[in-house]
Amino acid sequence: MKRLLITGAGGGLGRMLRARLGHMAETLRLSDIAAMEPAGPDEEVVTCDLADAEAVHELVADCDGVVHLGGVSVEREYELIEAANLRGVYNLYEAARAHGRPRIVFASSNHVVGYHPQTARLDAGCSLRPDSLYGVSKAYGEAMASLYHDKFGQETAIVRIGSCTPEPVDWRMLSTWFSHDDFVSLIEAVFRAPHLGCPVVWGASANDAGWWDNAAAGYLGWQPRDNAAAHAARIHRDVPRPGPRAAVVRFQGGAFTDEPIHGSRAQNRKDKT
Repeated sequence: MKRLLITGAGGGLGRMLRARLGHMAETLRLSDIAAMEPAGPDEEVVTCDLADAEAVHELVADCDGVVHLGGVSVEREYELIEAANLRGVYNLYEAARAHGRPRIVFASSNHVVGYHPQTARLDAGCSLRPDSLYGVSKAYGEAMASLYHDKFGQETAIVRIGSCTPEPVDWRMLSTWFSHDDFVSLIEAVFRAPHLGCPVVWGASANDAGWWDNAAAGYLGWQPRDNAAAHAARIHRDVPRPGPRAAVVRFQGGAFTDEPIHGSRAQNRKDKT
């Protein structure tokens, strides 16, 4: 590719991918509303609010591919989620449609299915059971990707990211861990595939205790290599096991199912008066 756009490049995953995807394009275009390191060789750094349609159109212009990490990544007030994760996703897909439909990796989340029990084995066709407003916003993004694929032929890999960290750090991550190496190799596979379409891909490593079946995306030729089981002895030794009624061991979304609906900013101001 001549130019690959990474949105959310100022966040943890964005910084990791910035350091590891330079081989995929002549230029990396890096975008966030947050502060970022200055542009290095073969990089462009662009401050962009995803809720600003005109700015997003300028951001996507001349890009051959998009890794879309941008937006609110945890549970927050509805207004914050709506601006970044709903309007922002719409703006991204409209910009992609206007600029040649560059292939997109859309960072969805396991929280679109967070209320499924951990005893369930899920495939790409499972029902959505979001565990939070954040999870709802990612379900909206998945629906937007599907619409633009069916209506306009826009190709997107919908990646339901589990827990993308250097190492698993708790009992739940023995099932949800997605290593950095496996995420990079998935992105490489998405942009290498002759045909993509609009698949749902579970963003998880080859964990012995995994809950998710990626058979439907097998045509991409992606095979995760890491396994959280390699870290199980450390977690069993060092991390207390939660009680059997704790959400973190009952539901696939873990602690997100315990999150309240965060009050609006207007309501919060009213409550303080």
